[in-house]
Amino acid sequence: MGRVKQFELRKKKVKSKRPKRQADLSLKSILSINKHAKVAKRKLRQEKQTKALAAKKKVKFDLNRSQTKEFDKDKIIDESLAIKFNEQQSPKSIISSKCKTKPPTPHVNLIKSNSPITRSSKKLRLDLEPDEDDNLVNFNLDSDDELPDDEFGDEDVPINDSEESEDDELREQIDDDTQIDEEIDEEMDEEMEDESDDEETTALSKNQTSKQLINNNDDELDDEDVEEEEKVKKIMTNITKDKTESVETQDIIELKERISEKLFILQDFKKRSKGMKRKDVLDLLKKDLCTYYSYNAYLMAKLMQLFSPTELKEFLEASETQRPVTIRTNTLKTRRRDLAQALINRGVNLNPIGDWTKVGLVIYDSQVPIGATPEYLAGHYMLQGAASFLPVMALAPQENEKILDLCASPGGKSTYIAALMKNTGTLICNDINKERTKALYSNLQRLGVINSIVCTHDGTKFAKIMNDFDRVLLDAPCSGTGVISKDQSVKISKDENDIKKHVYIQKQLILAAIDSLNANSKTGGYLVYSTCSILVDECEQIINYALKKRHVKVLPTGLNFGKPGLTKFCGLDLHSSLNHCRRFYPHTQNMDGFFVCKMKKLSNKILDNK
Repeated sequence: MGRVKQFELRKKKVKSKRPKRQADLSLKSILSINKHAKVAKRKLRQEKQTKALAAKKKVKFDLNRSQTKEFDKDKIIDESLAIKFNEQQSPKSIISSKCKTKPPTPHVNLIKSNSPITRSSKKLRLDLEPDEDDNLVNFNLDSDDELPDDEFGDEDVPINDSEESEDDELREQIDDDTQIDEEIDEEMDEEMEDESDDEETTALSKNQTSKQLINNNDDELDDEDVEEEEKVKKIMTNITKDKTESVETQDIIELKERISEKLFILQDFKKRSKGMKRKDVLDLLKKDLCTYYSYNAYLMAKLMQLFSPTELKEFLEASETQRPVTIRTNTLKTRRRDLAQALINRGVNLNPIGDWTKVGLVIYDSQVPIGATPEYLAGHYMLQGAASFLPVMALAPQENEKILDLCASPGGKSTYIAALMKNTGTLICNDINKERTKALYSNLQRLGVINSIVCTHDGTKFAKIMNDFDRVLLDAPCSGTGVISKDQSVKISKDENDIKKHVYIQKQLILAAIDSLNANSKTGGYLVYSTCSILVDECEQIINYALKKRHVKVLPTGLNFGKPGLTKFCGLDLHSSLNHCRRFYPHTQNMDGFFVCKMKKLSNKILDNK
């Protein structure tokens, strides 16, 4: 019965150890699932599903493996206990302690034989073959094999009847022990089955939790996959951009070489043509220039009519760079010398624009923002392009005159006129766009103009509202082909229809401006027409139209620089007096492209439209 107690104690120890093993297994399974989830973040959906299944199989495999390990440990414990029990029953040790090597688990057979045996062995036989069926050591009494001599070399002694009775008692005791062992084995099997059922339920719960974790991880992976796909797309787009940029650079170099080759041929076409037609070369040059400088074909054709090939390239290159920053001194509040000294003290590097103006300064660089200095806020100067000085200089306003600025906003030319008038007389500033008059109001107030009136009438009908002006300035709205450096969209946006719309408005405005003048004025009767366009359609042809419609004549502008106006263009014979007009280009005067024409009204009569 002592052996039974030992087995009960052993079962309690095993049961106390198993919950810890289960907890360790649960932690290991969760860690393995998290590990597989982290790895699966960088792979596709199919790989994720397969790895999730592999994780589930691994959990089951770990559970089964743990069960087999526990069962093997129990088996080893049972065998060790059986051997100890056998040693207690036998008077001497079965296996010699002098053996250096540990033999396999022995199978001990107690046998009864007709041949005599020694007393020291007590009829014990050692069979070194293990039994596969039993976990405990079997005691077999049915074999008739002879036992070896005693371990110490004693001689064989015959056994008495008393000794046989002792053997019978020993066999009965062994039979009782085997029955007890079988009962214990049955109890152990039942407990193992119960524990296996519990472990299956825990495994199912673990599988469910693992599925939830995998599903949650899959949801997270969906978002991360989208982010990864976006990153990959960005990388691919950057790679394609790099490739396209490299291709574009090669194309640009080839375009530049082709343009220079065609320009070289056109410089001396007779010697360098080599059988080619001039028209074909010009067409190829136009196509290359359009692609290289991003112009539309219509505008490029207009520019090629206006310039020679070499001058055209100079104009296109100049239109790609910004013009110098220039300011105009407001003589109503300060002098140019004082303003220049004040700005120099603030860290501004400047110089006079040129001999042709007494109020202009060019800014090279500055340590302070030019449009936010105290002098600017006080109205001592106006940020204004150098080309915008020219129409007012050509108009030459006088004191106590009545002057009209038909398209006044944002007020650069109007404030210059008021400064030349020294705030005397009357200055009417008109603009059809009410939003643009906000800038006009602020500039007039900032620069201290007090002789101005702002209105928002339609310029084409202004003569019906008010007339009898001494001088009129018409800075007509145009396509802006002279200020491409300020607005690069002109290259593509201006087409034939757009030019025609501007021409139609310009023709109406110039007739209204002429009608607003008083031909009998003692000091005036002058009109200055200007545009920031260089196209002949918006410049010389508008003046030619006014000469046919009204009794006016073209006068010199008083500007001693600039190129004269065109009298012949593409087979058209224009009025000979148009050579008094002045053209300004960015590649020659380093200012915005501008056209200025000064006219005098000879009579208030309207010529016959025929």
